[in-house]
Amino acid sequence: MNSLVATPPVPPHFYESPRFSPSRIMSTPSSSYTSRKRKADDDGHDHDGRMSASPTNSPAFTPRQLPSFRNIKRSRPNVSGRPLSLPRLLETLDTDALRTVVRTMCERHPQLADEVAHTSPRPSVSSTLQVLRNYQAALQSSFPLGGNTESDYAYNRVRQPLTNLLEALSDFTPNFLPPNESQPSVSLSYLDGATDIIHALPRWSTPQNNLERDSAYDEMGKAWVLVIREAAKRGGGIQLQYGGWDQKLAKHNQTSGGKLQGAVNELGSSLGWMSDSPAHSPGGSDMGSIREQLFSGTYGLNTPVKVGPW
Repeated sequence: MNSLVATPPVPPHFYESPRFSPSRIMSTPSSSYTSRKRKADDDGHDHDGRMSASPTNSPAFTPRQLPSFRNIKRSRPNVSGRPLSLPRLLETLDTDALRTVVRTMCERHPQLADEVAHTSPRPSVSSTLQVLRNYQAALQSSFPLGGNTESDYAYNRVRQPLTNLLEALSDFTPNFLPPNESQPSVSLSYLDGATDIIHALPRWSTPQNNLERDSAYDEMGKAWVLVIREAAKRGGGIQLQYGGWDQKLAKHNQTSGGKLQGAVNELGSSLGWMSDSPAHSPGGSDMGSIREQLFSGTYGLNTPVKVGPW
């Protein structure tokens, strides 16, 4: 029995000629970027138009402040001990410690003594008198409690502080005398305060113990005489006459028991021509009155002013 084997049909596209699909135009990156940029520009113009069309609805622009940067000192990476610098070290020293350092340096290096002396400012009258008062306070605090303060026992207890005060007084006084001090007013001001310190020295029952006090009065009297002579050469002693120094010196002489009489006599002789001339010369009282008015600043206040031809 003959059987027919059915063959499957061949798809028709197998018999057709091969065809190529139409080529597509590939867009380059530059062309696509240009198109996107143009579109973004168009959108931006539209957005600007919308913003300009309704300015009242746009939010207000608030400028934002940038944070300020502070210069912060950076900490040292390594912390370790180290000595103080010289300026910081000097800040920690009190007056006594600093004085000790300077004195020690001058003793070790004598060539520094002149440099320190020229660099240091001139001592003032107030500062010098304060130093003397400190010595005086140390003397008063050395007295024993109770008992007789004029006895030999009290003298022996305060002998060293008393010597320190008298030596300081003897060292400071020449600094305020001419020719080292050219201003008589400064010299007189120092002598006035220094004489008050001598007045406060203790009196002892034993006369021999008072020799140091009497010697201090003697040296102070010579200093007064030297300053009075120098002041009398300047302006005819006007500063002595109208500074009230004649009264001050007379009071010092009275307090000292007449130990400054030589200075009082020198002052009287220096100012004698001013005190004697009005009484012994014709018209002297008028000249004295005019001189008083000149120095008091009242000369011519009561004189009528002439108006018209002279």
